[in-house]
Amino acid sequence: MKDGSFHVLIYTFIFFVLGMIKPQWPLFFVKKPTRFIILSVSMIGFMAGATMYGEGLREEKLTKKLVEATEIASPAAEMPTVK
Repeated sequence: MKDGSFHVLIYTFIFFVLGMIKPQWPLFFVKKPTRFIILSVSMIGFMAGATMYGEGLREEKLTKKLVEATEIASPAAEMPTVK
Protein backbone atom coordinates (compact mmCIF):
# COMPACT_ATOMS: atom_id res chain seq x y z
CA MET A 1 0.00 0.00 0.00
CA LYS A 2 2.93 2.30 0.62
CA ASP A 3 4.07 1.94 -3.00
CA GLY A 4 0.64 2.88 -4.27
CA SER A 5 0.58 5.93 -2.04
CA PHE A 6 3.89 7.13 -3.49
CA HIS A 7 2.45 6.79 -6.98
CA VAL A 8 -0.64 8.77 -6.00
CA LEU A 9 1.52 11.50 -4.46
CA ILE A 10 3.81 11.70 -7.50
CA TYR A 11 0.89 11.89 -9.94
CA THR A 12 -0.79 14.51 -7.76
CA PHE A 13 2.38 16.61 -7.72
CA ILE A 14 2.73 16.36 -11.52
CA PHE A 15 -0.95 17.25 -11.95
CA PHE A 16 -0.52 20.26 -9.64
CA VAL A 17 2.60 21.60 -11.36
CA LEU A 18 1.17 21.18 -14.87
CA GLY A 19 -2.13 22.70 -13.78
CA MET A 20 -0.48 25.74 -12.24
CA ILE A 21 1.51 26.33 -15.42
CA LYS A 22 -1.42 25.90 -17.80
CA PRO A 23 -4.77 24.57 -16.48
CA GLN A 24 -5.88 23.46 -19.96
CA TRP A 25 -3.28 20.66 -20.07
CA PRO A 26 -4.46 18.37 -17.26
CA LEU A 27 -8.12 19.42 -17.54
CA PHE A 28 -8.44 19.18 -21.31
CA PHE A 29 -12.02 17.89 -21.03
CA VAL A 30 -13.32 20.97 -19.15
CA LYS A 31 -14.45 24.03 -21.13
CA LYS A 32 -13.03 26.69 -18.77
CA PRO A 33 -10.56 25.12 -16.32
CA THR A 34 -9.28 27.30 -13.49
CA ARG A 35 -6.38 27.02 -11.13
CA PHE A 36 -8.85 26.69 -8.25
CA ILE A 37 -10.09 23.38 -9.69
CA ILE A 38 -6.47 22.23 -10.03
CA LEU A 39 -5.80 23.20 -6.42
CA SER A 40 -8.94 21.41 -5.18
CA VAL A 41 -8.19 18.18 -7.03
CA SER A 42 -4.55 18.31 -5.91
CA MET A 43 -5.56 18.74 -2.27
CA ILE A 44 -7.88 15.73 -2.49
CA GLY A 45 -5.14 13.68 -4.17
CA PHE A 46 -2.61 14.68 -1.52
CA MET A 47 -5.00 13.75 1.30
CA ALA A 48 -5.71 10.38 -0.34
CA GLY A 49 -2.00 9.65 -0.79
CA ALA A 50 -1.14 10.66 2.77
CA THR A 51 -3.97 8.52 4.16
CA MET A 52 -2.86 5.54 2.09
CA TYR A 53 0.71 5.98 3.33
CA GLY A 54 -0.41 6.13 6.97
CA GLU A 55 -2.56 3.02 6.56
CA GLY A 56 0.36 1.23 4.90
CA LEU A 57 2.61 2.04 7.85
CA ARG A 58 -0.07 0.88 10.30
CA GLU A 59 -0.59 -2.36 8.39
CA GLU A 60 3.16 -2.99 8.29
CA LYS A 61 3.44 -2.41 12.05
CA LEU A 62 0.52 -4.77 12.80
CA THR A 63 1.98 -7.47 10.55
CA LYS A 64 5.34 -7.18 12.29
CA LYS A 65 3.68 -7.52 15.73
CA LEU A 66 1.69 -10.53 14.54
CA VAL A 67 4.83 -12.26 13.25
CA GLU A 68 6.67 -11.57 16.51
CA ALA A 69 3.73 -12.88 18.58
CA THR A 70 3.54 -16.03 16.45
CA GLU A 71 7.26 -16.69 16.85
CA ILE A 72 7.07 -16.26 20.62
CA ALA A 73 3.93 -18.38 21.01
CA SER A 74 5.29 -21.23 18.90
CA PRO A 75 7.25 -23.57 21.22
CA ALA A 76 8.00 -25.95 18.33
CA ALA A 77 10.44 -23.47 16.90
CA GLU A 78 12.55 -23.59 20.08
CA MET A 79 12.59 -27.36 20.62
CA PRO A 80 15.41 -29.37 19.06
CA THR A 81 14.46 -32.09 16.64
CA VAL A 82 14.88 -35.75 17.67
CA LYS A 83 16.52 -38.12 15.19
